[in-house]
Amino acid sequence: MILKMRSFLLPVLLLSNVTAFSPVQQPGAVAKTEGRLQPLFMGRAAAVRASTKSKTDAKKAKTNAVFGKRIIMAVKQGGSPDPNSNRMLGDIIKQAKTNNVPVDNINRAIKRATEGNAGDFSESTFEAYGFGGASFVINVLSDNPNRANADVKSTVNKRHAKIAEQGSVLFMYDRKGKVEVPAALDEEQLLDAAIEADIDDFLLLEGDEEDTSIVYVEPTESAKMLGVVNTMGYEEAKMSLAWVTKAPVECTDEDFDKNMHIIEALEELDDVDSVEHNMSN
Repeated sequence: MILKMRSFLLPVLLLSNVTAFSPVQQPGAVAKTEGRLQPLFMGRAAAVRASTKSKTDAKKAKTNAVFGKRIIMAVKQGGSPDPNSNRMLGDIIKQAKTNNVPVDNINRAIKRATEGNAGDFSESTFEAYGFGGASFVINVLSDNPNRANADVKSTVNKRHAKIAEQGSVLFMYDRKGKVEVPAALDEEQLLDAAIEADIDDFLLLEGDEEDTSIVYVEPTESAKMLGVVNTMGYEEAKMSLAWVTKAPVECTDEDFDKNMHIIEALEELDDVDSVEHNMSN
């Protein structure tokens, strides 16, 4: 389901003016299914990811660990363990809560950040090429850049992919705010609520799993869109930032499987936060 908000005076034309954050679409690129539009580049990748990522406990542990590191980094960079005076920390705590990170975990991370032995975490991004024209954006959060660099490059090279020069992949992606909702959102209801909140543009897609939705907005409007979704009754919605491809590609089944194997291996690394790609199948 894709919506681009252009003119609130002509709501009837909204569904015919579909471009939003995706590249130019060819006829037939978006198919209607049971009243919802299927996303342009979620396809088989989403299905495989949903099934292979059904290891719920491991996924929760990864999420908790990532936000633990982000909280430590926010406390150190913001200079205060108080979220009221440290805006960066306050924002990270809000994101952690929307991702169901336990309060005890949040408090332990804040306490650890004030101790002398807490690591200095920093973010970095690796770019890589896979098979069949696929590209990857690898987001890293680590207190040991040398280890992270070695692990990411080794994982990519061992699977016969290639680390790319800085900037050679990222120019094909846009940075967007991402709100994940554990329900199939009604497009008209979301549109009305977004208009009320003065949100100019958004992209609504089906989520990776059945009866879920993903809403992409400009990064500066992430919190606002989360609030919109919350007021619609979806308190368990999650907010994050993501790289969204502007140039999706369709790989052969063989290349797709090889690329997913690379992504899954990267996501198993402790220092890797997430991996985004441009595959459309």
